[in-house]
Amino acid sequence: QVQLVQAGGGAVQPGGSLTLSCTASGSVKDYAWDNFCMAWFRQAPGKDREPVATIHTGDGDNTWYSDSVQGRFSVSHDRPKNTLYLRMNNLEPEDTALYVCATRPTMGDYCTYSALLYNFWGPGSQVTVSA
Repeated sequence: QVQLVQAGGGAVQPGGSLTLSCTASGSVKDYAWDNFCMAWFRQAPGKDREPVATIHTGDGDNTWYSDSVQGRFSVSHDRPKNTLYLRMNNLEPEDTALYVCATRPTMGDYCTYSALLYNFWGPGSQVTVSA
């Protein structure tokens, strides 16, 4: 079993920045393979959950971003710390949502952005962007 603990989030004005973190613990090293896909999802009130970004822990350049955050958000992973980050710049009111991290072990190179395929989930961090 893998546990994900999130930190960060809060309230910020439009144009501001925030960084979220997500630290994995538990049976991370019990898997027969070393790599994981890690992802950020968000859900705004009254809206469906949407993928934000993904990263392959075996290759920090193997990332994906949704069109809505491309160029403003940056996902990264610190392997020794088993920690996923989401740096969010130039935040907009439309970015207001509950941000949730997720992970799944992988033997391949492709990290899906489909929430259905992620096994372990964090509790969520609220991000509110308003003037």
